[in-house]
Amino acid sequence: MKILIRNGRVVDPASNCDRTADIAIAAGRILAIGGIPAGFAPTKVIDATGCLVVPGLVDLSVRLGEPGFEHEGMLESEMAAAVAGGVTSVVCPPDTDPVLDEPGLVDMLKYRSEKLHQARVFPLGALTRRLEGEVLTEMMELTESGCVGFGQAEVPLANTQVLQRALQYASTYGYCVWLRPQELHLGRGVAASGALATRLGLPGVPVAAETIALHTILELMAATGARVHLCRISSAAGVALVRQAKDRGLAVTCDVSINSLHLTDVDIGYFDSRMRLNPPLRQQRDRDALRQALADGTIDALVSDHTPVSEDAKTLPFAEAEPGATGLELLLGLALKWGQESGLALPRVLAVLTSEPARVLGGALGTLQASVGKIVEGGVADLCVFDPQAHWTVDAGSLRSQAKHTPFSGYELPARVRCTIAAGNVAHEAWDRA
Repeated sequence: MKILIRNGRVVDPASNCDRTADIAIAAGRILAIGGIPAGFAPTKVIDATGCLVVPGLVDLSVRLGEPGFEHEGMLESEMAAAVAGGVTSVVCPPDTDPVLDEPGLVDMLKYRSEKLHQARVFPLGALTRRLEGEVLTEMMELTESGCVGFGQAEVPLANTQVLQRALQYASTYGYCVWLRPQELHLGRGVAASGALATRLGLPGVPVAAETIALHTILELMAATGARVHLCRISSAAGVALVRQAKDRGLAVTCDVSINSLHLTDVDIGYFDSRMRLNPPLRQQRDRDALRQALADGTIDALVSDHTPVSEDAKTLPFAEAEPGATGLELLLGLALKWGQESGLALPRVLAVLTSEPARVLGGALGTLQASVGKIVEGGVADLCVFDPQAHWTVDAGSLRSQAKHTPFSGYELPARVRCTIAAGNVAHEAWDRA
């Protein structure tokens, strides 16, 4: 298919591009930006007047429901949610059922996702077999099947010696290890430790659950030379440790969830199970520190932390409800909302959704490294076209994700995604929506 996008404001943080230009697409790639070749005959013309044309968003934390949790989210519904939110590349954790610890399982997931011709899926392989924390997986074989890194998802790795061996092995072959810093025993609560958790009688998760794990990870990184991506930092103290680690020259990157960026433990209200999340919502000082760290680059990327949860699992008492929320369709709007409230330039806001998460993935992208999160001539055509003036109110029931639970229901957000192009195919269009 040949596509011509006309009159859009093209903003690409990776190349510092910000200008009005036409974009020609052919054979799944960007043929030209600005100077359209003579004789180019598009089969589809998209009028992007008044809209921004940006790289397809890259989300580093997306659970898809398959395999094993189809009652919470089918691949079809979650991929539709991704492109409806302008997301064209997603990283999924390995805690599926069965766990992504064998090449055949990774091959199956990639094959299923590629058949949908929507967002591109980059799986994380399990760091240990069945995520049990005892025996390392065959990382080389999993990498050959398409895994972009290795992690434990939400399962803390209690055995420090196993973690050390994993980092040594990963360092030897240049793999990245993805870890959410959480100490096993201190992290068993359901809300952040503090006055609100005490008043509600909820088991608390202290900041120390994050910082103790961070100290361990960072010291082992220094000893092994491994590269680690820290998933969903949640506290001011955690931010301080990451900043120190970067100053020391450690090969560490990290991300933060849209939930932690906008909400605090006060939003739990009277046991609102939509606020039952991992990591738990912390105090305002933590949220403020996270916002500043994302703005100044200490935190590299913003993620949706999309975790579909079934109706039965969510409509339970707070402490018993399954943690998680749908977020793919809200990522862009919540990022822009943060940018507006923080007084940031648009390219910086878009960078934490595009070029920066692509940089985290780095060489694991293979031949796609030059294209993902960027707009470049000759690169794969992954694009998001959105109207920055089209504000909309989050209606959980209208979300495309199979799971409808979000803590942002009723929020007014900026920017409506009008069109998403994934690998040169029009994967989503919504021009008639207000």
